[in-house]
Amino acid sequence: MNIVLSPEQEQFVHEQIACGRYNSANDMIREALRLLEERNESSHHRFEELRREIAIGIEQADRGELVNGKEVFSKLRERNDAQIHPK
Repeated sequence: MNIVLSPEQEQFVHEQIACGRYNSANDMIREALRLLEERNESSHHRFEELRREIAIGIEQADRGELVNGKEVFSKLRERNDAQIHPK
């Protein structure tokens, strides 16, 4: 497989090798791919978690377990003000 990098990307790779962070371009690309896989996996898990939370919220709403939005934001403002201006 051949990969074409922009001049800026190529310079960045050379800088990372020169400063000793990586032994080779291959090492750097492997690490970059590992981090990308990790980020994608984390995003996927977070997305699934949000879907579950939304489903729970919909079930609660269907049961009539609702909260007044104005009250929630009022309490959040009070908490925020208390943290910014502690007594």
